[in-house]
Amino acid sequence: MTVTEVLAWVAFPYIAATSFFAGHIIRFRYDKYGWTSRSSQTYENKLLAWGSPLFHYGIFGVFAGHALGLFIPREWTEAIGIDEHAYHLIAVWGGSIATAVMIAGIIILLIRRSTVGRVVRVTTTMDVVMYTLLVATVVFGTAALLKHQIFGEAFNYRGTISPWLRSLMIFQPDVTLMTGVPLAFQLHVLTAVALFLVWPYTRLVHVLSAPFGYLFRPYVVYRSRDAQRGARKTPRGWEHSYTVESDPAGSRSTDSGSMDSGSMDSGSTASGSNPSERERAGR
Repeated sequence: MTVTEVLAWVAFPYIAATSFFAGHIIRFRYDKYGWTSRSSQTYENKLLAWGSPLFHYGIFGVFAGHALGLFIPREWTEAIGIDEHAYHLIAVWGGSIATAVMIAGIIILLIRRSTVGRVVRVTTTMDVVMYTLLVATVVFGTAALLKHQIFGEAFNYRGTISPWLRSLMIFQPDVTLMTGVPLAFQLHVLTAVALFLVWPYTRLVHVLSAPFGYLFRPYVVYRSRDAQRGARKTPRGWEHSYTVESDPAGSRSTDSGSMDSGSMDSGSTASGSNPSERERAGR
């Protein structure tokens, strides 16, 4: 066990975890209005309409596969009848499909981010950092999948990387579990840890604000348009409001403000409530 190994597989993950949790709390406390995905849909929508769904659907599958492989021990899956061979087939083929979809989406998003002028102008430094680490994580993970799972001899990451991660979670880190891991897997893990390190300071915070409540909220009730009123222009603040009144001949639109003022004027004249008017009438 060397100092470099301790820094890479113990210190660095704990620093990243501290940054991840503390950074989200601090940002939510002091930067609520900046807690957003900073959507650029208004600048360009055609490429985004393809790239964003592909990337998000793919990354959901990738996250699900990682959660299954890293956090669920092999003994648990074997207890429900999924042996190592069946798990390997599910992980390889399911992971390959999800990875291919995710890569297609991220390629479209990167082309959009680097070629559309208005999108380029709103790209920040942290966006560049985030995309760099995200692409590096995807590249190293794909390389590890191709070399050690599909075309090479299957590497048992459930007996090395998974126990190492769980040892960190219970604060009993075991560095020796990562010493014999292939380089592609090591680089994949390190870039992923770095991504979690900067996560709270990027647009990735929107992951924690996914609108799951929309799946369970009540339906929005819309009222149908009144056939008598039809489509009407909304009056400005200094204009009289228009109302629709029905008479035996049909519906007609009148200016209620004008009618009121006219009625008041005629009423005042008829009643002779103005003294000067009565004096002139007497003369």
